[in-house]
Amino acid sequence: LTGAASVYGQAIRNGIELAYEQARSNPDGPKVALEVVDSQSSPDQAKKALAKVYDNGAIVAIGGVTSAEALAMVPVADNESRVLLSPSASLPQLSGISTNFYRIYPSDFAEGTVMARYAYDTLHLHTGVVLAKSETYAKGIQQVFAEEFQHKGGKILETIEFPGNTSDFAALADRVVVLKPDFAYVAAYAEEISKIIEELRAHNYQGMILTTSSFAAASTIAETGDAAEGAYFTQTSFNPEATHAADNVKAFVDAYKAKFGKVPDLYAAHGYDAFNVLLEAMKLGSTNGPSFWKGMRGIREYPGVTGPLQFDEKGDVQKFPHVYIVREGKAIDVEEERQRQIDRAREEMEKLQKELDKLRNQGRN
Repeated sequence: LTGAASVYGQAIRNGIELAYEQARSNPDGPKVALEVVDSQSSPDQAKKALAKVYDNGAIVAIGGVTSAEALAMVPVADNESRVLLSPSASLPQLSGISTNFYRIYPSDFAEGTVMARYAYDTLHLHTGVVLAKSETYAKGIQQVFAEEFQHKGGKILETIEFPGNTSDFAALADRVVVLKPDFAYVAAYAEEISKIIEELRAHNYQGMILTTSSFAAASTIAETGDAAEGAYFTQTSFNPEATHAADNVKAFVDAYKAKFGKVPDLYAAHGYDAFNVLLEAMKLGSTNGPSFWKGMRGIREYPGVTGPLQFDEKGDVQKFPHVYIVREGKAIDVEEERQRQIDRAREEMEKLQKELDKLRNQGRN
């Protein structure tokens, strides 16, 4: 809730609290109590806090928000034989790390691969520079992206890692401008991504900007402002403003707006799904800590607002990221936008054809 990853933790907490509030109002649902503890964006603090909540009687926990926190927390879950469910950790190395660890966010392997292929195959980009924070998550996803992009035939001109305490990104932007790549790929957390994008724009960088789902928080896009326009990023498919959204997504968005006065973002949705998945596991027979995994393994195609949820033998879910672009301050799914354009063109053609047929009929008469 505080520290470098607070933008994600606060949204996730909101989603969890909404799900908890709805659960308490359901007389037929499992009886649960919720305790929210701040990890302060620190793996060490997350580890200590998890041990404490387990000691206080928690049979299952949601965490960590970041991959580094999750890595630190898994040994605690193993020591206590308790399930740990992460709403947003994505490091590939977390797959199968423990029979007690599950996550509802896909591995960075999928996200990095999707963006690399889109960059090369669709955007026809051939050279890039990678800007990556010297941190567990960023190192993992940038490596996946770079390997796949080069496998496709592209070239990474340079990989620039910067320490976590970096606040001035002007020199990094200067280096990118000098190298003149087709794109800059930014792997970091929200605040750093936002600042780097702003610096690249300020230095009149002419190439494309690609980044990760860490940029997907609605508040981050809003705070980046005009500089975010045209930036591409990947995230799982959650569109709160979709015209044809599923009923459960519409209900979640309406309830979230009523409670918090704003539209939920990707992370709020994952917090909401995380809590509800645990409720589903309880309904399937998970009534104590050591046996909770049985309910988790029994979940089949649970209708989450971020898509159907089901865990494989590694504790992962099968979700496939989409590519988004920022347009007029909003995140637009490029594939959905392409389909909308096709549909609009088809409708226009049908309209023109009807008018042409009408004119022909008039001519005959």
